[in-house]
Amino acid sequence: MPPVSIEDRLEINDLFVRYTCAIDAGDVDTLVDCFTEDGSLQSPAVGGYAGHAAIREFAQRFAAFRNNGSQLRHVISNLMMQVDGDRGHATCYLTAFLTRDGKSRLLAPGRYDCELRKTNGAWRFYKRVVLHDHDYTLEGL
Repeated sequence: MPPVSIEDRLEINDLFVRYTCAIDAGDVDTLVDCFTEDGSLQSPAVGGYAGHAAIREFAQRFAAFRNNGSQLRHVISNLMMQVDGDRGHATCYLTAFLTRDGKSRLLAPGRYDCELRKTNGAWRFYKRVVLHDHDYTLEGL
């Protein structure tokens, strides 16, 4: 596979950052816009969602979780990517913290495994899979 251009690298990195910041801030519209119209999300902690309407439901659940006093902080690192035209694949490590009732804790670490598509000039998630090192639940989500 050819080397990833600096433009694609920066745009894909921005996509991952926009997603994680949107989920932490409860920004439903930004989170939905990170996915293609037919995109999907699969996470062992919250299930599977396909299409913008379902992904909006997912984002609204996290926004309500935040509005009820729970603050998540998703931290990503070691972003690796491959690009072939308007399709790509990217993975990164995931560390997430939960703060609630004045106490913070580390959630199960893991990684994101993502199929990407460039649509209307922007990189978006086509298939996003969250893989954790072990199961956990988020009370109130």
